Amino acid sequence: MNRSTPRRLLDFVTRRLRLQRYLRDPGDGRRQPQIPAKALLWSLLIGQVLRACSFLAVERLVRSSARRALAVSRPFSDDALDYFTERLDPTFTRAALAHVLHQAKRNKAFESSGGIGLAVDGTTVGWWASSGCSLCRPYRNADQEIAGYRHHVVLASVVGTGLSLPFDVEPYGTGDSEYAAGQRLLRRAIERLGVRFAAYVVVDGEFATAPFLHTAGDLGLPIVARLKANLPELLAAAQKRFRSQPPKLTFPHGSDRVELWDAEDFDPWENLHGETVRVLFYRQQKPDGEVIEAFWLTDSPIAKVSSRVLYHRAKSRWEIENQGFNDAKNRHGLEHICHHHPNSLLITWLLTSLALTIERLYRLRYLRRGKHPPRTAMDFVQLLWLSLSQPTSHDSS
Repeated sequence: MNRSTPRRLLDFVTRRLRLQRYLRDPGDGRRQPQIPAKALLWSLLIGQVLRACSFLAVERLVRSSARRALAVSRPFSDDALDYFTERLDPTFTRAALAHVLHQAKRNKAFESSGGIGLAVDGTTVGWWASSGCSLCRPYRNADQEIAGYRHHVVLASVVGTGLSLPFDVEPYGTGDSEYAAGQRLLRRAIERLGVRFAAYVVVDGEFATAPFLHTAGDLGLPIVARLKANLPELLAAAQKRFRSQPPKLTFPHGSDRVELWDAEDFDPWENLHGETVRVLFYRQQKPDGEVIEAFWLTDSPIAKVSSRVLYHRAKSRWEIENQGFNDAKNRHGLEHICHHHPNSLLITWLLTSLALTIERLYRLRYLRRGKHPPRTAMDFVQLLWLSLSQPTSHDSS
């Protein structure tokens, strides 16, 4: 583990994940490229892993004495990254992310008792003072005056396996919505991954609508959705029934105590296909006395998915918040605008997802082989930075 270096990580990416073709041909749309696409693409990926997320930070790395240790063939400026990302076809990066997930599944990287889950959720990234691209959406203050512009994206991530891997991003601009973008993202995910890749999709309450549930059903993917006040009649019926009954199941979850209520005979709301709806209610009590409660709905029958498995599927929803948005924003600059161009923004968001997926597969699966505990993400980043000061032998390739 102490010998982890960017070159070893690149070897893992090309040989274990088999992304050598993608690195050579990532969909480069430059007419007369002077700098190899691989040098630019790998610099962006290793910069993300090192948490040097801006284009200027990448330029400083490749112009420093650490360039050879980074396995980057030549130096360049941040303007080269602007030009490169403006013209890079996102289809190739999305295909590479799907390929990595298939490769990880073949290599048995997913440890799961409840099946592989896909989480879909939206967030806000990249504030700007004035409208600068087609993805800018106005932000209004309390007086309904435009105070600035933001960018909104929907993220898809593998969850529920002990390994959270973000694998696709769908932006939405003026006149679009998180709801519509989420449906586009889910359709593309199943198209690329296949209907048998995942066992379920988990979403927040904003997606608990008939059209979204029908979209997931048409794609052959069971759904687990948070039940909130946007479905008031169903929520009121579940609250009235469950709060007057003892729990169906009680069990420990770590140091917590969990109580479950579960029934599949609730009346559906208007426009929802099917005669009944299944609702799960859990009460999670922590050692300090804090109590967490939540209602969830699903189209999976109890005969196929037990209450306990459904509980774990519902809890996997928080992975996209903690290991998805929180990590990407706080440690990998997801909210930073490197270059204010719609395609450049999309490519940067996709490469952030790819870098996180590569780093987690390498650190938590490949390097974890044996009995030693895995390194934390911070420890791993520090080891990579320390390796940049070590002398490297000349690589004639």
